Amino acid sequence: MTTVRTFACLTVFLLAGCSADAAPGPVEQIIVREPGAAPVATAASAATNNDPASALIAEGKAAFANCAACHTVEKGAANGVGPNLFGIVGRAAGAVTGFAYSDALKSSGITWTAANLDSYIADPAAKIPGTTMVAGAIADSAKREAVIAYLESATAN
Repeated sequence: MTTVRTFACLTVFLLAGCSADAAPGPVEQIIVREPGAAPVATAASAATNNDPASALIAEGKAAFANCAACHTVEKGAANGVGPNLFGIVGRAAGAVTGFAYSDALKSSGITWTAANLDSYIADPAAKIPGTTMVAGAIADSAKREAVIAYLESATAN
């Protein structure tokens, strides 16, 4: 009986973590690296080193975790429910080979600038009526700015 209760509690705990919302508080991060490897940059270390751009990119990478349920951002990675976003900044909307875009997005004529991405991520259906991206809007402008900075940094790689 104790095993069943423990399993039920563990299941509820694990399922509680499956949400589009960010974690309600600080999340512990454990980084393991090989002896002698270069230090890993984090948002905290970037901010400490007075590098606001790196801190913004790190914040964007963390915020992109919600987007990663549908999108990839690595060069050459497969499309998911949404297209791979590697190199999106400066690219025409609907241009990823092998992804089935909505007619609305394909015919939008939009080039993904930071400003266009910002308004699209804020409210996809308002920016491109008829888009099939119905989830993932980010209301917080600071989070959108960070996600876009992260996407721009991926373009540079």
